[in-house]
Amino acid sequence: MSKTIIPEEFQITSEIHQKEYLINGELKKWNGQTTEVYSTISATETYAPTLLGSIPDMGEKEAMEALDAAYKAYNKGQGIWPTMHVRERLECMEAFVEKMKTKRDEVVKLLMWEIGKSLADSQKEFDRTVEYIEDTMEDLKNMDRAAAKFEKHDGVYAHIRRGPLGVVLCLGPYNYPLNETFALLIPAIIMGNTTIFKPAKHGVLLITPLLEAFQSSFPKGVVNIVFGRGRAVAGPIMQTGKVEVLALIGNSKSANALQNQHPKSNRLRLVLGLEAKNPAIILPDADLDLTIDECIAGTLSFNGQRCTALKVIYVHEDIASEFNKRFAERVDALKFGNPWEEGVKLTPLPEPGKPAYIQELIDDAVEKGASVLNEKGGQHMDNYIWPAVLFPVDKSMRVYQEEQFGPVIPVLTFKDIEEPLDDMAESNYGQQVSLFGKDIYAIAPLIDTLVNLVCRVNLNSSCQRGPDVYPFTGRKDSAQATLSVYDALRSFSVRTFVAFKDNELNTATVEQLLEAKLSNFISTDYIL
Repeated sequence: MSKTIIPEEFQITSEIHQKEYLINGELKKWNGQTTEVYSTISATETYAPTLLGSIPDMGEKEAMEALDAAYKAYNKGQGIWPTMHVRERLECMEAFVEKMKTKRDEVVKLLMWEIGKSLADSQKEFDRTVEYIEDTMEDLKNMDRAAAKFEKHDGVYAHIRRGPLGVVLCLGPYNYPLNETFALLIPAIIMGNTTIFKPAKHGVLLITPLLEAFQSSFPKGVVNIVFGRGRAVAGPIMQTGKVEVLALIGNSKSANALQNQHPKSNRLRLVLGLEAKNPAIILPDADLDLTIDECIAGTLSFNGQRCTALKVIYVHEDIASEFNKRFAERVDALKFGNPWEEGVKLTPLPEPGKPAYIQELIDDAVEKGASVLNEKGGQHMDNYIWPAVLFPVDKSMRVYQEEQFGPVIPVLTFKDIEEPLDDMAESNYGQQVSLFGKDIYAIAPLIDTLVNLVCRVNLNSSCQRGPDVYPFTGRKDSAQATLSVYDALRSFSVRTFVAFKDNELNTATVEQLLEAKLSNFISTDYIL
């Protein structure tokens, strides 16, 4: 798109050529090959992508250095970090989050330029991430308080806590490169694991302002940050078999490829957030004003580039005509512009090839009998394609089969509720669904079925991840393990305990251990 006036605080005044990476507590200098980072947002009168800077293009050598640092920091469970008292780990995390807060403006600016996220959503992502970290620390305190006791059954005492698993490889997504990446990384770290983190393909420079905070807040080797292509960096790490946890938010093909490279995959814990094809089911008595509001947000927040986006809409045939007309008009009324523009709802797509892919889906659907319902649907700009509302869509169309992850909205009708239910049962995905209607006699049996097909049923609401205290997971190819403030701490740890028979020797020994405070594990100290 043509240049608009860029407010001074959001202008790119200098390129960021990332020359440092974090291994074993040291910010090392990179002198090898680099990859240029471009924004699809133009800073010139005539459209041209903006060069934001460059990042290291690392390979197996650096990957092995990072793995070696994490492995040595864990040190077969004897390392400083895994044996540290929970209170001390919390102090390190508190130091990190305070330093992170000082980088808000820099990170928000890079979120806008790197992935095209609106100013409001970029600010929300940063603030939500800080809140997530603080809530995670509070939940760990609660967990530790609950464990500050001994249980006794059948003459055996047990002191039960949660312990770390080992080395974690953490790979985040480009659509939430701060929030969802940290939703993996932070609980992995705070539970006593050591980590290797590689940023996503887009939204990578925004990690730059946080490198020093990671370096200065944690013992050496606890957090190691490398850059480059996943195949070149993550593959060699997995092949060693030294990784205990693969934490990835992305697609199932990547997860399968990495998992298959691990020589002892039965020992590998997976914490995965993957694809979804979340449907909306609109019953004939739905409140159309509310339903359309929620479906606009669900399909087109961040241009539909969310795993939790509504990616297919089932509308009852009795109300399809009215819904389609009003929905298409609302899509065309949305404002497109640069992320910092007031009231903007649609923003430049970060992937240069995405408009062409969306056009392929539109062309395929039209060729097989669908129509574009909205006048602007499919219109191309330099860095965007206008959302197309496609109707009627059927199962032969690519837009039905593929997770589009962008601005195109397939709409189907149904007469019998079994039709969308059967489709969901056959789907490879099972994350969430949005159900719109008012008749409780119709809704009640539907809820009882839908909770067995997906992991979150949103009643008269669009699909979403938050609030972060609620479970975030999926069935089938959509997820493995659960991410939330409460569940993530458990996903990155294992229950472990010290047990002893009730006799004089053991009682005296444990009492002395508690009094001497020599063990960080056997402790009844209460963290306030």
